[in-house]
Amino acid sequence: MKVAIVGAAHPHVNYALDEVTARPAVELVAACEADEQMRAAYLSGLADVPVYASAAELFDRHQVDVALVAGVYSQRAGAALVALEAGAHVLADKPLCTSLADLDRIAEAADRADRHVSVVFEKRFYPPTTAARELLDSGLLGDLALVASTGPHKLNQPSRPAWFLSREGYGGIAGDLPVHDIDLVLSLTGAKRGEVSAVTGNARRSDHPEFDDHVAVLLQADGVVATIEANWLSPQAAQIHGHYRMRLTGSEGTAELDWAYNTLTVATHDRAPWQQELGPAHRPAAYFFDALADGAEPSIGTSASLLATRVALLAQRSAAHGGRPEPFGAWDG
Repeated sequence: MKVAIVGAAHPHVNYALDEVTARPAVELVAACEADEQMRAAYLSGLADVPVYASAAELFDRHQVDVALVAGVYSQRAGAALVALEAGAHVLADKPLCTSLADLDRIAEAADRADRHVSVVFEKRFYPPTTAARELLDSGLLGDLALVASTGPHKLNQPSRPAWFLSREGYGGIAGDLPVHDIDLVLSLTGAKRGEVSAVTGNARRSDHPEFDDHVAVLLQADGVVATIEANWLSPQAAQIHGHYRMRLTGSEGTAELDWAYNTLTVATHDRAPWQQELGPAHRPAAYFFDALADGAEPSIGTSASLLATRVALLAQRSAAHGGRPEPFGAWDG
């Protein structure tokens, strides 16, 4: 299985590199990144692997089965389209793209190419998440009614490149940070339709005038109501990058997922709170390569990836219009 890294603007290029290391049948054949600083930061450790300035040049010279797309956010759609047109599956870091028009083009290209597009929503595979899913499936929590999540991140502004703090390069916070939890709500509920609204703000405008640093999302998904808060305001002196948490409230109990400290606290009407035993962690992209090796659909497939991305981008559009509700339906490609 031949893999290429198409854009390298984030440490998540390691999604592909970890699978290459772990799987003798997977080979990294090439990479591309136009920016010299990002090449040095994320691709300098590649030995005997050619690195090109553009995706077009890479695919002109190599046959590729899987393209990991992890470049500048606003350039990811273009990279994904080139990869799909060359017949490669696309494994993408989030966000997959920064506009609804780009998302439509990716959906059409994936359909034409008959290739998978999968966003690495790695929160699905964290031990507290897999354990919470098992509790929901068992009926222990009853019917899911409410989801509340929080996702603070450190901005680490001195290390951020100029594109990251611009609307043109970054897109918007609602299309970026909340998408993991949007995907989880859709995945845990099985919802295909609903309504989303969002409000964004910039608490440190003097530091980054084009870059909103916090967002609140209200998501209604087939009767389940989710509130999703995310920000780039996590204190720089904090011990961890962000204290990511989610609370699931069901008719018979609650489950509190603390991803930062890898715990799951559960309580029901007839049992006092306890710490649920957790299973092992999984490599973020293992699901995708396992599925391809078996000739199966990845557990985060094209429809789920497109739908979660679409809801996040609709949240961004809602924020641009004062929190106007945006309905969504099952992705019809």
